[in-house]
Amino acid sequence: MSGAIATGGWRLDRAYDFSGGKVAYGVVGDGPPVVLVHGTPSWSYLWRDVVRRLSERWTVYAYDLLGYGSSDKHEGQDVSIPAQTELLVELLDRWGLESPFVTGHDIGAAITLRALLLRDAGYRRLALVDAVAIAPWITPLSRHVKRYLEAYQTMPEHAYRQVLATHLRSAIHKEMDDAALAPYLSPWLGEVGQRAYYRQVARFDERHTTEVEPLYGSIDLPVLVLWGEQDGWLHPSFGERLRASIPGARLQTVPEAGHFAMEDRPEEIAAALDRFFGEERG
Repeated sequence: MSGAIATGGWRLDRAYDFSGGKVAYGVVGDGPPVVLVHGTPSWSYLWRDVVRRLSERWTVYAYDLLGYGSSDKHEGQDVSIPAQTELLVELLDRWGLESPFVTGHDIGAAITLRALLLRDAGYRRLALVDAVAIAPWITPLSRHVKRYLEAYQTMPEHAYRQVLATHLRSAIHKEMDDAALAPYLSPWLGEVGQRAYYRQVARFDERHTTEVEPLYGSIDLPVLVLWGEQDGWLHPSFGERLRASIPGARLQTVPEAGHFAMEDRPEEIAAALDRFFGEERG
């Protein structure tokens, strides 16, 4: 895989050979299966504290999307939402999970929704955290990068690092010093990382959610929508709109949390997931 990442003791120790490259994943805990799907521009590290808490009662499956974190990054990869959807479907099959509890954050939510609605993936319950699910969802910086991609690709490394660090800090409500932010920056640094970052932004396409938005009304399993009250990337009103579009869905806002709610409030996110999934468990 492209540059193994092990920060603060977080490490994914297994790999799956997907058509686009090796995908890093890990399995922790004992109990009914819970699958966690991260978004952009993060990686499974974002789930670390949630995994630690959930693994006391659940078997937790976490992985790095293709082209993210410690999964392979190389030229020509298709790292779009549809490609990541196929990866999730394959992973569920590899893991032998016919009806797991599933959580998706950011574009991870779009991936889980597409797998459910377009690929007949079977879930017992679905939680969506600060979800990319209703357009428009591309941030102003990402729109600018897409529009001027060739110019951004010539940006010196030090300037690119500052732009990305500022962008990442805007996803987190609490103060993050350089050491705390480093794990979020590290997968995107160096020549390979910088190219991978631009590659995933180039693949953002709001049609990948608009084409499934009309299908949300057909979802017939329990859904929990979690949203950081200080989400500066996707306003909490998106959470209300998503809740209203899915029959029977619940909305829970998370105080003192930004778009990376699991970084800001891991205890609250883990507790909400444990309660929601635990209702099915009895």
